[in-house]
Order: sequence, then C-alpha cells, then structure tokens
Amino acid sequence: MFLRIMKKGILVLGLLLITVSCSEYQQLLKSTETAPKYAAAEELYNEGVAEDNNNKLKKALRLFEDIEPELRGKPQGERLVFLVADTYYQLEDYYNAPFQFERFLQLYPNSQKAEEAAYKSAASYFYRSPRYDLDQTDTNKAVEELQVYLNNYPDGEFVESANEKATELRIKLEKKAYEIAKQYHHTEYYKAAIASFNNFISDYPGSPFREAAYFYRFDSAYRLAINSFQVLMEDRLEEAKEFSAAYKKYYPEGEYTSQLEDALLEIDKRLQNF
Repeated sequence: MFLRIMKKGILVLGLLLITVSCSEYQQLLKSTETAPKYAAAEELYNEGVAEDNNNKLKKALRLFEDIEPELRGKPQGERLVFLVADTYYQLEDYYNAPFQFERFLQLYPNSQKAEEAAYKSAASYFYRSPRYDLDQTDTNKAVEELQVYLNNYPDGEFVESANEKATELRIKLEKKAYEIAKQYHHTEYYKAAIASFNNFISDYPGSPFREAAYFYRFDSAYRLAINSFQVLMEDRLEEAKEFSAAYKKYYPEGEYTSQLEDALLEIDKRLQNF
C-alpha cells in the first residue's frame, strides 16, 4: 500500500515538474529578454545532445532562431549561428543543416568552428546519399564537399572520417556504373554492355568491381560473336579473344578463370571454321 502511494506520488511530482517546465518554456518564448532565452536554449541544446533527445533539441532550436536577429553582429552571434546549424545536424535534418553550416562559414570564415562546420556540411550530404540504384546527385555533391574539406584541412580533426565517407560513396558510384553495364549484359544488349564495361574499366581503375567488369566485357563480346551473322562472327570472336587476354593478364588466377577457359575452347573451335 505504502509503495503504491509512493509510486503515485512520484508520478504526480513528475507530471508537475513537466507542467512547470513547459510553462516556463512558454514564458520564455513570450519573453523579450534575450539573455535568459539564450541561456535556456544552450542548456536545452547541451542536454538534447547528451541525451539524444530530439524534443529538447527542437525546443532549443526554436529559442535560438527566435533570438538570432537580436544577436546578429554581436559577440554571441558567431556561436549562436553555429549552434543553429549544429542543432539541425543533431536532429538529422540533413537538408537544412548544410545550408546553415554554409551560411555560418560565409559569415565567420575565420572561426575556430570553421573546420567542424565544413566537415558537418559535407557529412550532411553523405547522409542524404541514397542507395546506389537511385539518382546519385547528392552522392556526387557529398564526394565533392568531402574532397573540399580534405583539401582545406589535410591534417584536420575529421580527416579519417571524411576519407572513410568519401571511399564509401565512390564505391557506391562505382557499383551503380557497374550494375548499369551488367544490366546491359543480362538483357542481351551486348554492344552497349561492351561500351559500358570499357568506360567502367577506364573510369574506375581501382574499383573492387574491376575484375568482374573485365570478365563480363569478355563474356558480352563472346555472346555477341556466337550470336552474330557468319560474316561478322570471325572479327567478333577475335575481339572476344583480345578481351580474354586482358582478363588473364590482370587476373591470371581470377575468380572467373574456369568460365573464361570454357568459352575460349568454344571460340577456338569456331575460329577453325574460318
């Protein structure tokens, strides 16, 4: 019985504190005094980051944006503009965050927070990047912005993270280009597949998909040849052999060697007829 009363008392006290807190916050919003708003907003921001509490971050943001016109051009203005941008970032609003960070950098290019703002602006585009089979505009923008950060801060605090993000995005772009070429192969548009694999091999020399691209370029040429009219077949079989030689040059014990050798036997057999 006593425990039940205690639990009810704690619940009532908690609700009372929330009510008081909400009431105080509403009073702050209506207030015309900048200093208490700023202090409360920064406290809410710090608690929101520490607790991963979006509700507190949203309250902080509302107060920050309310007092920003009053502090513009004043000593506190620099920190305030950064906190507005970072609050959007902490809220994972990756569409507003880069705009706010870029505004901060335009207003305060020599700030001690400039590097962090540049990194988080670029990182926002990274988090906006969609899966590889969708439009990659944001991915390209993220790669560009991360590279700008790395160029400007080669020894910066966030270099390792920026490099990891840039590498992940480049692999995503490579995967998209590779899958487009492979789709041509699977749908039997072999000429388009060969052209796409040629472009891929040229554009992405260090790609993890490079060996597969060499093989499927050969396989596309092989299938194009054996399905050609007789008058075209010989030249196309020879081209396929050239592509097989390129694969074996770079991958003498590659994953696709067995399949390639089987196809080469068929190519040599057919070439004997010419």
